[in-house]
Amino acid sequence: MIIEIKEMEFVAENKEKMEEFSTEEAVKEAVENAEAMAEEATSENTAEEASEETANESSEESSKEEKEEKEGKKPFKKKEKKKDKRDEQIEQLTDRVTRQMAEFENFRRRTDQEKAQMFGNGQKAIVEKILPVVDNFERGLATVEEGADPFADGMLMIYKQLLTTLEEIGVKPIEAVGKEFNPDFHNAVMHVDDEEVGENIVVEEFQKGYMMNDSVVRHSMVKVAN
Repeated sequence: MIIEIKEMEFVAENKEKMEEFSTEEAVKEAVENAEAMAEEATSENTAEEASEETANESSEESSKEEKEEKEGKKPFKKKEKKKDKRDEQIEQLTDRVTRQMAEFENFRRRTDQEKAQMFGNGQKAIVEKILPVVDNFERGLATVEEGADPFADGMLMIYKQLLTTLEEIGVKPIEAVGKEFNPDFHNAVMHVDDEEVGENIVVEEFQKGYMMNDSVVRHSMVKVAN
């Protein structure tokens, strides 16, 4: 009986010790779990903060780069605008100079043509006044035989010198007799029926015509066969 009571007391004490042990173990395990959760939360918070700091740093860097790019672009754009304005002024001045040079070249050519035309007209006018003198030489020399009169020989020499001078400036007589009538060179003042020559052929020349270079100074006065 005494042994049973002691066994019961031993069991009761062991039970109490086991309960205390289990309680302490549970408390310890709970503390350890709490500390582990706290550490996990702390690590998560640290990771989040690190990620946030990284994101903030990257955003700050990107915003800083954008700001620098904007600040860098603005003066660059201004420089481009200044350069474009300068280039535009250069193009305008170049175009103006080119136009003025072209106008001056056209003016020079036009002036040269006008000078040449005026000079040609002046030559033509002088030759027209000289031709009647040539005609008179020919009429006078036609009545005198060559070598019969020294005075006439002198006039013949002057006549030949005059023709040579006219040839040097491009004046030459127009061929008429035996040629087909050409209104550009001949002036028909008489027509004749002649079966021995062809139709529209010049058979006689009353007054010589002359050309200077490619221009007709005076038309030949001729008779034309029908």
